[in-house]
Formats: sequence, structure tokens, C-alpha cells
Amino acid sequence: MAPRSRGEVDVAVVGAGNAALCAALAARQRGARVLVLEKAAREERGGNTFFTGGGFRFPYRGIDDIRALIPDLSDEEVAGIDVGAYPEPEMRSDLMRVTEGLADPGLVDRLVGTAYDTVRWMRERNGLRWVLMYGRQAYRVEGKLRFWGGMVMEAVGGGAGLSDALFEAAEGQGVGVRYGTKAVSLLTDERAAVVGLRVRDDQGLGEVAARAVVIAAGGFEANTEMRTRYLGPGWELAKVRGTRHNTGDGIRMALDIGAQPYGHWSSAHAVAWDLNAPPTGNRRIGDLYQKHSYPLGLIVNLRGERFVDEGADLRNYTYAKYGREILGQPQGVAFQLFDQQTVAMLRDEYRIREVTKGEAGTIGELADQLGIDRAGLERTVAAYNAACRPGRFNPAERDGLHTEGIDPPKSNWALPLTQPPYVGYAVTCGITFTFGGLRIVPATSQVLDTEDRPIAGLYAAGELVGGLFFHNYAGGSGLMAGAVFGRTAGGAAAEAAMAGPGERRG
Repeated sequence: MAPRSRGEVDVAVVGAGNAALCAALAARQRGARVLVLEKAAREERGGNTFFTGGGFRFPYRGIDDIRALIPDLSDEEVAGIDVGAYPEPEMRSDLMRVTEGLADPGLVDRLVGTAYDTVRWMRERNGLRWVLMYGRQAYRVEGKLRFWGGMVMEAVGGGAGLSDALFEAAEGQGVGVRYGTKAVSLLTDERAAVVGLRVRDDQGLGEVAARAVVIAAGGFEANTEMRTRYLGPGWELAKVRGTRHNTGDGIRMALDIGAQPYGHWSSAHAVAWDLNAPPTGNRRIGDLYQKHSYPLGLIVNLRGERFVDEGADLRNYTYAKYGREILGQPQGVAFQLFDQQTVAMLRDEYRIREVTKGEAGTIGELADQLGIDRAGLERTVAAYNAACRPGRFNPAERDGLHTEGIDPPKSNWALPLTQPPYVGYAVTCGITFTFGGLRIVPATSQVLDTEDRPIAGLYAAGELVGGLFFHNYAGGSGLMAGAVFGRTAGGAAAEAAMAGPGERRG
């Protein structure tokens, strides 16, 4: 018996996170009939977007560009902050630097060149509201809150607020959303053009006919088998920061019809995550299991040994690769250590009740509390303290306050640990999303096949687009890329759908 029809639309969107809903909104605003297919039930909707902090990285020329996005900033507030400027060449340079020069230049150019216009579109056409990232991206320096690291703005309500606002906009503009509906495979015609999807819902298997399909269903980070196959041994033990539903379905169904795999398949965004966090994301805690203030202290393993340069760069440019380093330590465990010089500067995530923490009057007692080798930690801290050089400490920039004569060094913010009580936090690796995925045309987000030909009717956006991130990631660029390429994909898919079948292959 043939699968029953589940209807016909102009554009079907697979997934329901930031990238998917931006695609759906862009397609709807071009006049297309749009249906979003969300594998999760309504109470688990939103993909990884729900579990983010809601931060966006985009270029801006100064405070006037920020006030255009947050018009209720008062003159008094503006007088007390310094957002600086983040020009397009600097953002482009940051993206290429952290990816070791491997990021696809076309994707980078599209992202950087349309990012600011995209956040304005999200606000002006779709009602998104933004606030400054006071709690995560600002330190008080010389009487002003100074923002740093190329990221100053987040969605109101963080990731959960972003998700809810996008759903409200989509539903308000006439986008259909079908929950509990998993896309199983793509349907193609005799021309190899995509003409819909086979889906599974509570009625069994069915088909949705569509003149164009946008896949935005996330990476394979929640698929234990794929994670271990592509990322390597040990990755089956990583905790999943976000949704349990990102299991690589969108990538697989596209590869099944000849889509081109692209990007860094053996790498992922992975961070320091609380040791006792659950295996997948907790919707009540959100992203607060993360622990990102490590540049202000030391990171050690169970032997009490340091293994990374905590001050190599601003945390925005190191946190997404240090999860992998933690996973490679004994038992996949590490500890972040601080003294009273910096405890008050720690991000809010260190103050939640659900935290694995120790506090003691001596380094040896702290080691005993946390289960670190006592003699090893005492040696490490003594050697580190002796290696710290005098200088001016400034947490809002690379201050050059460094160590000498130890390996690994600490290149910035190297304050000796001398002011008790000492505080330590136990962390493990939390994987956010995978970097390998599908190759797209940057200007349209159309998926390419293995012969570099566009696949008619198929577009992609979000985490499953490969080629943008290699080895590492710049904070806030994931949501920004999702919005940019989601908007691009939705607009192009709608144009192709409305043009008619005879014009869809170009």
C-alpha cells in the first residue's frame, strides 16, 4: 500500500530551530505556502536553538548600529557602556583565523556581508527583540562596562526566548507547523529534482508533496553511532548539550540522493560542560551547565596537570574547541580553578544550584574535595604562580599578562592563585553541534551534488551546512549563520517553487 498523502505545499522545511524558522519566514514572505516539519513533540520543539544563550555575532560600525536594533537603549545606559566597533574585515578575519584558514570563503563572505541586514530583518519584519549581553560579554573597566570579543547582543530570553519569538512570528504569518513528524527521505522525480518528503508520524508513513524542500534539521551530535564513526573513539561518551533529536537525519537523506558531503566531518563544537549534567539537554537549565570563565583561572586534569593555554585568546575564540581537549583527559574530566581575585567576575552559570563545585582554604584541600591528585595539583599551582609575570590585568582584552618558563604557557590574564578561599568546578565535554555536512551554493543555499551541480528543489541551512567551521568556532557565529543561510534558503526555495517546475533546475 502506498503511503498516504499528508498534503501539498510550495516549500517544506525540515526542522524547527533558528535556521529552519528563518527559512520558513523568508519563504512565506515571498508568498509561498510553507509547512514546517518538526520531529519533536511541541513541548520539545526548537532544536538546539532552545539550548543556546541566544547570542549573535555580526559586524557593526558603533553604538548607532546597535541602537537601531535595540531602540529602547537610554542615553544614560549608552553613557555607561563601550561597545566599540566590529567592522566586516575584522569579523571575516576572526572567522578565518579560528578555522585555521579553512573556512569556505564564499560562505564567509555571504555570512559577513549579510549578517547585519539579517538581524535587522529579524527585528523589523519578524518582531525579534534584542538586549545587550551584560552578563556574559562585558567587564567593568575604568568605570564603564566594556563589551569584548565581537559579540554584544542576544535575543530577549536567550535561546528559549529566541525560539518562542520565531515560532510566534511564523505562526502569525501563516506558516504551518506539524509536530511529531519525522522526515524519513526525500522524494525525487524522473529529473532527479526534489518534489517532497516521505514522513513518519502517529499515523505511520506518509508523503508531503512540495515544490521545494529546505533541510535545517541540525547535525549528528545526538547520534552516538555517527558521532563515534566520524569524530573518533571516545566521542560516544560526550554529553549532548542540546536536543536529543539532532541525529543526522537531514544529512543522511540528502546524501542518499547524491548530495555532496562537505566540511570538517571529524570535528565539532564542544565545550566545558558540568560533570554531572544529564546525557542530553535539560530544558529548565538550558545552556547554564556550560562553564566559560576559564580564562580567568586554571584548567587541570585528575592528575592535577594543566593541558591547555587558558589565556590563548578571548573565550569566544577558544571555548568551542576546548571540549575536545577535556574529552582526551583521563576519564574525560577536568577542573576549572579560581581564587578570590576573579570569583566575582565569573559568569552567572557558575552560580546555579546544579553545579559540581569545591571550595577550600588551601590548594591541597581543594584537590581532596574534587578528587584531584593532591601532590600533582600543588606542584602545578606552585609552578604556575612562580611563572606569572607582573603586569596590568584587563579581562576585556588580550592583556598580555603571561607566564614564562612553563608548558603550556598562559598567554593572557595570568594572575597567580594566591587569594583563598580557592574554588573549583568539575567539567566534562559537552558537544553542541558537528561541523561536517552538506555543500551549498552560498548565494542561494541550494544543495550541490557530488558533481558540483545544484540539486533542483533542495536547499539547506543551519548546523548541517558544511564548510564554514573547521577545528574551532567564533562565539555567536552559529546562530548568525543559521539565520543568514536560513533566510537565504527560504527566499530562494520560494522563488524556485513559485517559478514552476520547468524553471527549477538553474
